[in-house]
Amino acid sequence: MGKAGRTGTTHGRLGNALSGLAVAVGSVLFLGAFVWGAVLYQPYTVPTQSMDPTVKAGDRVLAERISGDEVRRGDVVVFQSALWGSEPMVKRVVGVGGDKVDCCDKQGRLSVNGEVIDEPYLKNTGPDSQPPFKSTTVSRGKLFLLGDHRMDSLDSRVHMEDGDDGAVPRSAVNARVDAIAWPMSGLTMLERPAGFAALPGGTSDPGPLQPLGAAIAGGAVLILGGAAYGPIARRAGRGTRG
Repeated sequence: MGKAGRTGTTHGRLGNALSGLAVAVGSVLFLGAFVWGAVLYQPYTVPTQSMDPTVKAGDRVLAERISGDEVRRGDVVVFQSALWGSEPMVKRVVGVGGDKVDCCDKQGRLSVNGEVIDEPYLKNTGPDSQPPFKSTTVSRGKLFLLGDHRMDSLDSRVHMEDGDDGAVPRSAVNARVDAIAWPMSGLTMLERPAGFAALPGGTSDPGPLQPLGAAIAGGAVLILGGAAYGPIARRAGRGTRG
């Protein structure tokens, strides 16, 4: 065998090795991230328009499974409370235990502990909250929840009529919504609202969905690239031997 033939054989073996390594690493990334994402996240279909325009009726969302103790103001959460009905619901947390919540002033603005909250995510704001109330102090260990479509949301304001502050226990929270997965035209990550950032406790950190998505995409690229590189390297090796 001549020098060119030996070189071609070496290149072919190296190509096969690199191809196999890329496919192996890609498989670990792809499958590992996919499985881990399935453990951390749950899909959920939003049944009503109370969170419009942030999340519309019929949207399929990805919600990170968390403890209620991890919830911060501004989070959009999936929760279930017997007092609110038999099905899981989606609302935005605007007050936590100890907060004084006012909703809403003549301009439709929400205040928490005397601070007016900037809420650019709202559907629209009327001159008054529906149903209106002056103020309430959230009980310890509870969360005050409102819909982003304030004029069409059955939320903590309605449940104040039950004789308490209308809040739900933190333990009622199952997950925090991180992204809209369907329809594809509405695919987006939910940002943490800056309006609550200056309040004690701040806002929650972003969930791990983006790095998980990057790992899945990177793994797919390595698998496809590695699978394609092997045959290319072998053909190149045969060409060198010829």
